[in-house]
Amino acid sequence: MDGIRFAFGTLTALPVRVTRWDREAARAGMLWAPLAGLVIGACAAAVGGILLLLDSGPLLAAVATAAVPAALTRGLHLDGLADVADGLGSAKPAEDALRIMKQSDIGPFGVLTLVFVLLGQVAVLTELYAASWTRGAAAATIAAVTARLALTLTCRPTVPPARPDGLGATVAGAVPVRLAVPVAFTVTAACAAIAGAGLGPGAAVHHALAMAAALGAAQLLLAHCVRRFGGVTGDVFGAVAETATTTALIVSALGAL
Repeated sequence: MDGIRFAFGTLTALPVRVTRWDREAARAGMLWAPLAGLVIGACAAAVGGILLLLDSGPLLAAVATAAVPAALTRGLHLDGLADVADGLGSAKPAEDALRIMKQSDIGPFGVLTLVFVLLGQVAVLTELYAASWTRGAAAATIAAVTARLALTLTCRPTVPPARPDGLGATVAGAVPVRLAVPVAFTVTAACAAIAGAGLGPGAAVHHALAMAAALGAAQLLLAHCVRRFGGVTGDVFGAVAETATTTALIVSALGAL
């Protein structure tokens, strides 16, 4: 329960109190991170479904579906994505880039990145909802789960923290590979099976590929951030999550309509 509380208390805005803040709780929490993604994704899909039942168009349902994860995380991951975009876009040395990322304002790189990422997410969800609510709901839920699964993999021991404090330092290196890899395979298989049950065997394969592509894209960004910043921060975790979300949605839509 300490791990579940840690996952929901740090990765969502739900009223969950973190009872322990140590390496053991961080390890368990990041292993349970996909569960937090499942709850967020299910809430997003439910809101989209309610709007469609009320005869809204797929565009409004898509906007609401994209907004729910932002609301349930207080925009934490989107803020991290914007900060990382500013840090990388500055082309400055690691220390200066980290200082830029820590500032409260958002620069032009961050704004542009947020605009295109959110437009991409809404565009994909609009197309999927236009086909059926089931397709949009499956993609939204699986994307949210995949985003948090990417965080589980980001916490492997070979990824150091860039700063000695903050959430990044607390969870960096906390999850052994021997635990992270089985969790990744189990979560991917479960998501594929659920998608297949609702949409057919082809959807199972399609969503498994979407998850694999999303995790791959997230790891590429992570590797670049580690090279540029010397490790991970809470902002990098947010950027990794949003990269996985967007990639999973895009691949889910390709060839599915």
